[in-house]
Amino acid sequence: MNPPIVLASTYHAGGDVGYGRYGNPTWEMLETAVGALEGGVATSFASGLAAVAAVVDLVPNGGIVVASPASYYGTLTLLTRLEATGRLRVRLVDLTDRDAGTEALQGADLCWVESPTNPLLRTVDLDDLAARTGVAGAMLAVDNTFATPILQRPLQSGADVVVHSATKYLSGHADLLLGVAVASDAVLVERLVAYRSTNGAVPGTVESWLALRGLRTLHVRVERAQSNATELVRRLGEHPAVAEVHYPGIGAMVSVVLHGDAAGADEVAASTELWVHATSLGGVESSLERRRKWPGENAEVPETLLRLSVGIEDVDDLWADLAAALDGAT
Repeated sequence: MNPPIVLASTYHAGGDVGYGRYGNPTWEMLETAVGALEGGVATSFASGLAAVAAVVDLVPNGGIVVASPASYYGTLTLLTRLEATGRLRVRLVDLTDRDAGTEALQGADLCWVESPTNPLLRTVDLDDLAARTGVAGAMLAVDNTFATPILQRPLQSGADVVVHSATKYLSGHADLLLGVAVASDAVLVERLVAYRSTNGAVPGTVESWLALRGLRTLHVRVERAQSNATELVRRLGEHPAVAEVHYPGIGAMVSVVLHGDAAGADEVAASTELWVHATSLGGVESSLERRRKWPGENAEVPETLLRLSVGIEDVDDLWADLAAALDGAT
């Protein structure tokens, strides 16, 4: 029932794998499962950001990347550093603005999009964006970490590459770092694998096995967390401490903008007992944090925005804890 963990860095000559940096049976089992979920061929990496870097490396030298300023700040930091070295050029544009996005795509090599975005949770019509990206002659890469393949399959919409921070929902237990990139084009898959091997961005074997184990419960975790999130959104909208609620209608990520100031929002995040005050997301446990505390976070994100990753605990317990923290702020 349980596949073995293959703890090998060295292999006998003449076999399928020449060296531990080029492959591992445990990676391959995880990649087979994720690839089946997304409808493509998966390549695993040491972290989500390593997977992002591998996809960005597909862009030719001096090429143009179109991305939303509301993207994950780690992705934006990578793009900014590469632009500073002259490796590529970046066009930041709100991809929910169809006209602005279409204009920015002219002459581009890669369009990078998150839907929903992090942490404002805006969505993009991926079918439409894929069509417009194709007309422009660019590749479309979609960060599908928040939606997961349970709720959204971007390759079916016409995306070229899908990326996951498998640290989050795919593994689901806050106990590993891992990334995955999925493509259906054989040339892109080959280049992603080559990047991993050459740059040493390989996943750990134990981490891969844990992610595969976590993947078995992905659908039930997503269903329960989404159900909790939907109910919490309803209750949050009625609380006097909450100025805005951002929820895309799918998934288990919710962002709330509180009345008051950053110090008050920090106090709310620090005063919960069941909710874990921590960065990251997508685990079985619920967590929250104020996003603007991080240097480099998009200035469009309000200072009092709390990003909530809703877990699978009892929804009434979650609300009692959160409401008590919000009552203290009020």
